Amino acid sequence: MNFQILPWERSTDSFDGTVFERPFLCNRCHTEIRLYKCPTLDTPASKQSLKIRLEKRKRGKLITVVSRFQCLEIQMAETLGVLKSQCGAGGTIDGENIELQGDHTHRIRELLVDRGYRV
Repeated sequence: MNFQILPWERSTDSFDGTVFERPFLCNRCHTEIRLYKCPTLDTPASKQSLKIRLEKRKRGKLITVVSRFQCLEIQMAETLGVLKSQCGAGGTIDGENIELQGDHTHRIRELLVDRGYRV
């Protein structure tokens, strides 16, 4: 018997093994554990000195940028969520920066100081 695998039956995964044959991945950073040791401790907020600046993008749009984060992306995502909800604006994480739409420099400074960051 000759079986033919149809294109829609092919697996899209790069590794077709059983659960026990697949590499173990870190829950935080999703890298293979034997290749990388995930940092266990975040840098505390009190030891981080952040910088807030205002940028003007195309068509005159203002963006508030918070830079110099020294922590895991999970901690940055939590901080971004708080800033977005308190300022009522959209935002994103861009590398080691948090970007918020609009001019929110004074409000962000207050919120970050309340969370323990040095600004």
